[in-house]
Amino acid sequence: MSTEPQTQGGRRADDLLALENQVCFGLAVAARSVIGLYRPVLEPLSLTHPQYLVMLALWEREPRSVRDLSDTLALEPATLSPLLKRLEATGYVERRRSTADERALEVRLTPAGRELRAEAEKIPRSIVAQLGIPLSELEELRDSLQRITAAALRDG
Repeated sequence: MSTEPQTQGGRRADDLLALENQVCFGLAVAARSVIGLYRPVLEPLSLTHPQYLVMLALWEREPRSVRDLSDTLALEPATLSPLLKRLEATGYVERRRSTADERALEVRLTPAGRELRAEAEKIPRSIVAQLGIPLSELEELRDSLQRITAAALRDG
């Protein structure tokens, strides 16, 4: 019986700096891989993944202020602004000053943006099917990621 530590890919399994032991690496690769699955599904709708997230937020509730969208999507307003401009140019949203507060910019769906929802309803099932992972496991993963995010924001 060996007393040598187990190895993975030539590295010690307990090596704190082994790439495969890094949560950040696993999250980054998983995120890029899953978002990559969305690209061909969103392309016919003239949406990028970040634009799709904006549309999801607006399909939940509208109008929304840019600040509210920024908070909901965990995006800086400077990052969100170009996304909104492109969605406006595509004809899916419109931005206008709030009648309640002239300083606030509201974002609302256009009729075309509302109609797009029917097409977008096919996307989640398509992604789940491509992943081939039971929905219950994906829901558990989503819940774990939400806990990780909350912990990182709380401690960060």
